Amino acid sequence: MQDILYETVQGSSYYSDLHSGYQTVLYWPAVHYPMPDKSETYSVEGDNAELRHYLARLVRRSRCFSRCEKALRKAIKIFVFAFNRRQLYKEQYPKYPAHLIDFMYSPI
Repeated sequence: MQDILYETVQGSSYYSDLHSGYQTVLYWPAVHYPMPDKSETYSVEGDNAELRHYLARLVRRSRCFSRCEKALRKAIKIFVFAFNRRQLYKEQYPKYPAHLIDFMYSPI
């Protein structure tokens, strides 16, 4: 688990449940907050649900699961790009519909 943490973008704080595996990981210089409930992990769970909803390759079925790490990274990168653009639009125009597909475009 420590190797995975070293490879990711470093955060200033980490929240997890009380699983013993999280207690042995070194989070320095960030702070680790073990939580007895899901009070600080709901947004992460929501983001994971969004990814599984929009990217079929992340649904837990063997036929849709991407076995190519490069393809998976590119799909997530495209999703994050469109999702962020949609969120900015929704902040600016909260009363207008904002479908994720409307924020995808390909260079010509």
